[in-house]
Amino acid sequence: MNENLPPCPICSCAYTYEMNALVVCPECGHEWVPAEGGADGAGGGGGSGDGERVVKDSVGNVLRDGDTVTVAKALKVKGSPSGIKAGTKVRNIRLIDGVDGHDIDCRIDGFGAMQLKSGVVKKA
Repeated sequence: MNENLPPCPICSCAYTYEMNALVVCPECGHEWVPAEGGADGAGGGGGSGDGERVVKDSVGNVLRDGDTVTVAKALKVKGSPSGIKAGTKVRNIRLIDGVDGHDIDCRIDGFGAMQLKSGVVKKA
């Protein structure tokens, strides 16, 4: 079964392996769901097909658009005297391809719209 695995769509590594329902690249760490017809790598866009990107929270739960998450650790916010406290609930998140690892777009009460890293939140 290993000889039929597709190469990584990000770095073209041929040493991919299966982990549960995902295919994982050992070189760049990219994880994706393999396409049934083998059309995953043929898109040319590099993973921007049908939103097959997997985003996980700080404890490994898979996040989806519309989920409610809790901030796992206190965050400093530029321009604000007080940051975001640990335990703050954030409702109705959106997953995005952000800059510098910020892959969650959300609105936090008292702070407004902002982007968070998935590594600092826990699924509620």
